Amino acid sequence: MEGQLYQPTTLTEAIRYYSNTETCINAVAMLRWQDGSPVCPKCGATQDQRNHYWLATQKRWKCHSCRKQFSVKVGTIFEDSPLSLDIWLVALWMLCNCRNGVSSYEIARATGIAQKSAWFVLQRLRFVLKDTMPVMLGDRVDSPVEVDECFIGGKPKNMHRNRRLERQVAAYGYAEKTPVFGMLERGTRQVRASVIPNVKRETLQKKILDNVGFGATVYSDGWAGYDGLKAAKFVHETVNHMDEYVRGSVSTQAIENFWSCLKRTLGGTYVAVEPFHLDRYLDEQMFRFNNRIGHTDGTRFQKALGQVGGKRLTWVELTGKEYPKAV
Repeated sequence: MEGQLYQPTTLTEAIRYYSNTETCINAVAMLRWQDGSPVCPKCGATQDQRNHYWLATQKRWKCHSCRKQFSVKVGTIFEDSPLSLDIWLVALWMLCNCRNGVSSYEIARATGIAQKSAWFVLQRLRFVLKDTMPVMLGDRVDSPVEVDECFIGGKPKNMHRNRRLERQVAAYGYAEKTPVFGMLERGTRQVRASVIPNVKRETLQKKILDNVGFGATVYSDGWAGYDGLKAAKFVHETVNHMDEYVRGSVSTQAIENFWSCLKRTLGGTYVAVEPFHLDRYLDEQMFRFNNRIGHTDGTRFQKALGQVGGKRLTWVELTGKEYPKAV
C-alpha cells in the first residue's frame, strides 16, 4: 500500500487500471487512510499499533485488537454494496468527466449491471460530489457575485391534468416548474446553487445573506425579490433585461451560462428529474463546473474519490421504499 499510485488520465486507461480488484482497494485506501494503512472502523486501531491480518481470499482485513473483519468499503459510500469496486470507480470517472452527465442506462450497458442498480450507484456518487465545506463568496474586492434564479421542469401542456393541478398547489408563480437559485463569484468562477421553495424576497435574500460576505458587490436582474440588498450592506447593481443584458461590468451572463449547462444536462441526458432528487443533480453539475479550470480528468476523479469516506446514502433514505430484492 506504500507509495504513490498511478493516476490514469483517460477513460481507457482508467478501465484497464481499475480492472484489478487489489488495485481498486489500494486506490481507495490511499485516499481514505494515511499512507494507505488500514484503520479498523470498529475500534480505531491502526496498522502501526497492531498489525491487521489481510484475508486474501475475502479481500478484507481482520483487526488484531477487536477481531472484527472490515473491508475498504466500510465507512464509505460503497458500504454494503454487492457491486465490485471496478464498477464503482468507472461510474465515478464517467460522472465526473462527461460534460453533460451520464445516464443510468448508459452505465448499465457499459458495466453489465441492472439499470435500477446503475441509477442507485449514480445517486450515491452524486451525494459524494456534494460540497460539504463551502466558503463565503465575494470576499475579494475585485470579485463581484452574480445572483439569479431559474425554473426547472417540463412544459405544462405535456403534463397530466392532475399533476399540473398538484404542482399549482405546491408552488408559487411557475407552478409547473421547480425554482432554483444560484450565485457565481466571478474571480474564482465558483458557483453555488440549490432548490428553493419559491422566489419570494425573504427566500432569495436569506440565501444571499448565508453565502455572500457583507460588503460584497452583487449583480442581479431587475426582479423585485432582490430589492433591499443595499440596506443589507451589499453593493447592489441591477441590469434590466427588458432593455439590456450588459451595462459595463454589470451583468448576469456568467450565472446564466451555468443555467445553460444545467438545462442541457437535464433536458438532454436525464430527460426527467423529479424535484425531490434535483438537489443531487445540482451537486453533480456544480462539481464539474467548479473543477473545470486547473483540473484534468484524472485529477478531477482523484478529488471526487477522496470524498467517498464518511458518507452513506441508503435506498430507503433515497426513495422511502424498501431495498429491492434483486439489484
